[in-house]
Amino acid sequence: MDRWISRLLFLAACSSTAVLAAIALFIFKEGVPIMARSGLGHFLFGTTWAPLDGQFGILPFIVGSLAVTAGALALGVPLGVACAFYLAEFAPRQWVGVLKPAIELLAGIPSVVYGFMGVMWLAPLIRNHLGGPGLSILAASCVLAIMILPTIVGVSVDSIQAISRRYKEGALALGATDWQALWRVQWPAARSGILAGVILGMGRAVGETMAVIMVSGNATQIPDSLLDSARTLTANIAIEMGYAVGAHRQALFATGVVLFFFIMILNTIALRVARRRF
Repeated sequence: MDRWISRLLFLAACSSTAVLAAIALFIFKEGVPIMARSGLGHFLFGTTWAPLDGQFGILPFIVGSLAVTAGALALGVPLGVACAFYLAEFAPRQWVGVLKPAIELLAGIPSVVYGFMGVMWLAPLIRNHLGGPGLSILAASCVLAIMILPTIVGVSVDSIQAISRRYKEGALALGATDWQALWRVQWPAARSGILAGVILGMGRAVGETMAVIMVSGNATQIPDSLLDSARTLTANIAIEMGYAVGAHRQALFATGVVLFFFIMILNTIALRVARRRF
């Protein structure tokens, strides 16, 4: 009986890998031919996206994805980690009972609602006070920063609370302040778990589509500043897949191939940083 249960659990564990392999095989089968015909360099570094003319340069979308993801992490990670340390170490218990469920509730709000709020409130605010069209990289970064907060805060709080209390008590007994104990003892001990939450949040930021479509402006050009409109890789696929045919459709699948490697590279970099000793 134990042997059969072990085999069943093994098959369940392998199912996710099999699904991932099937998805990757399908995307590569559809997307690689157009990359081979157009040339990998032209496809990745071309700046013109004109499917009707047979030009499939996705560099503006790569730059847009990088800019939006970097902006979301720059805004969301410090806020999320700070919230996690406050909830885990400093907040009164009654505040934790209110704030933690409220932050977790953000994960249940549909992305289209975030996009609608960005269009109605955030974009006009940016346009009136900072300039530009309003629908921009900055607007998309702010919206995504809020959307990744539940992931970062939830994982980080669990990582901090998993640390033995003896670490902090020992630091305080040696004369350290609460801040010194947090920075010198608790942060290094919980760093791997916190960075795992950041990686998950980064994956959410890279893969988000609907909210980004609504607030980024979707300009098919390389942005010059945070106030410029941009289009991400996921937004390009979602916008044009409904009517794409032939080479155009293959180019969108090739964009999915690039996005596949894009996420793998970002995760690899993040994991290397997580394992690095500071």
